[in-house]
Amino acid sequence: MRSGQVADHIVEGMNDDYSLDRIPRPKRTMGWLSITNITFGIATAIFYFQMGSVMALQFGAINAIISAIYAIIVAGILGTIIVYLSAKSGMNVNLLSRGGFGYIGASLTSLIYASNFIMYCAFEGMILVSAIKAYFPSIPMWILIIIFGTIVIPLNWFGIKQLDKLQKWSLPLFGIFLISAILVALNKPSIYEGSFWTYMPEGVQAGGSALLLCIGMQHGIMGLTALLASDYARFLKPKDLKIGSLAIGFIPQIFCFGVMGGLGIWFGVRIGESNPGIYIVLLLGLGGVLFTMLTQIRINITNIYSSSLSLSNFFENVFRFKPGRRFWVVVAGVVSMILMLGGIVNHLDTAMTFQGVFLLTWAAILVTDALIVKKLLKIGPRYFEARQENLYRWNPVGVVPLIVASGLGTIAALGYMGPFLQSTAAFFAAILAAILTVIIAITTKGKYYVKKDPDDIPEEDYIA
Repeated sequence: MRSGQVADHIVEGMNDDYSLDRIPRPKRTMGWLSITNITFGIATAIFYFQMGSVMALQFGAINAIISAIYAIIVAGILGTIIVYLSAKSGMNVNLLSRGGFGYIGASLTSLIYASNFIMYCAFEGMILVSAIKAYFPSIPMWILIIIFGTIVIPLNWFGIKQLDKLQKWSLPLFGIFLISAILVALNKPSIYEGSFWTYMPEGVQAGGSALLLCIGMQHGIMGLTALLASDYARFLKPKDLKIGSLAIGFIPQIFCFGVMGGLGIWFGVRIGESNPGIYIVLLLGLGGVLFTMLTQIRINITNIYSSSLSLSNFFENVFRFKPGRRFWVVVAGVVSMILMLGGIVNHLDTAMTFQGVFLLTWAAILVTDALIVKKLLKIGPRYFEARQENLYRWNPVGVVPLIVASGLGTIAALGYMGPFLQSTAAFFAAILAAILTVIIAITTKGKYYVKKDPDDIPEEDYIA
C-alpha cells in the first residue's frame, strides 16, 4: 500500500470508526456486555411490538409465537457465526464481503444494505411521528417528520463510543416505561376474554398457511438483525471472542422476537389494536409518547450508524469518494426523512418481502463461504481482505449465488412458485445461495478471492 493510502486509512480509522478497513487488534477494546448493550438499541424497537401484534390479530397468537421461536433459533445461529467472523477479523459484513464478492460486487451489497437501514429508519420514524400526532393532533405531520428525523443526526456524530453511552443511560428508562405499560394494560379489561395465546381469528387454524405467513413476515427482519451486529462486534476484545459471539449473536434475537415480539402479541390481543404507536399512547398518555420517542430514537441511531458505514463502503469502492462517515450520517438522515414524507410506510409489506430475500441470501453466502469453503474445503485464503489493490473487481463465488438466489427468491415471494415457496421465499433463497456458493467455489478453485496475497494480516485474524 502506498504511503498516501496508508495515511488515508489511518485518518479514516481515527475519525470514522474504521468504516473502510479492519480494526487493528489493539483498538478492539470493547467488552461483550457493552456491545450487547448497543444492540439493544435495535432489540427494543417498537417495530417488534407491531410485528407481534399484526401477526397475532391476523393469523392467531399461537402461530405468531411459533414463528417467533423459529426466528430466534435461525437468526441466533446466523448472528453468532457472523459476530464471530466479524470479531475475529475486525471487519463488518460490508468488508467481510469484499473478498467473496469482489470489491465492486461487495459494493452492490453495501448499497442495498444501506437502503434497508434507511428504509427501517423511515418505518421506525413514522411509528414515533404517529404516536406524537395521536397525542398532539394539531401539529402538522411534516413538521414532526423533520424534527424527529433530524434529531438522530447529531446523536450519531461521534461513533461507537457515543452509541454505547446513549444506549446505557436510556436502557433503564426504557425498562421503566415498558413495565408501566404492562401494569396499566393488566389493570384494563381485555378485549379478548380467554388466555392471549389461545386467540385465533375466525377461519384461521394453528399451523398451515397461517404459520407460513407469520414465518414469511419474520424473514423480513431476521437477516437484518443477524447481519447488523457485525458493525459493533468488530470492536470486541479478542479475549471475549467466544462468550461475546454467543451473547451478541443470541441475546438480541431473544429480546427482539421473544420479549418484544411476545409482548406485541400480548398487547395486540388484549387491546385489539395492532399499531403500537396508538395503543402505547392509549395506555400511558403523554408517558406513551415519551416511551415511543425513547425507543424509536434508540433504534434510529443504530439504523443511521449502520447505513453510514455501508454508504462509505459503496462510494469508496465505486467512485473513490471518501468524505467520511459523518457526511453519510447526514445523507442517510435526509433520505429517511424524504421517504417518510413520501409515504414509504404504505409499502411496508413489499419492502420487507424483498429485503428478507436479499438479506438472508447475503447472510447465507457469508456463512457458507467462511465455514464450508474456507474452513472445511480449504478453498481460497484463510483470511478476509478488504483493500482494493489486493482484490478483483468481481468474484463469482459470491456474486452469482446472490443474483440467482435473490432473483428466484423474489419470483417465489411474488407467488409464481406456489403458496409454500411464497411464504418461505427468503429461506428458499438462502439454501439455494449456500449450495451455489459451494459449487462455484469448487469450480473456480478460489481463483478470484485475492489478486495478490497481503503479508501484513495478523495470523490471529485468520478464520481458517
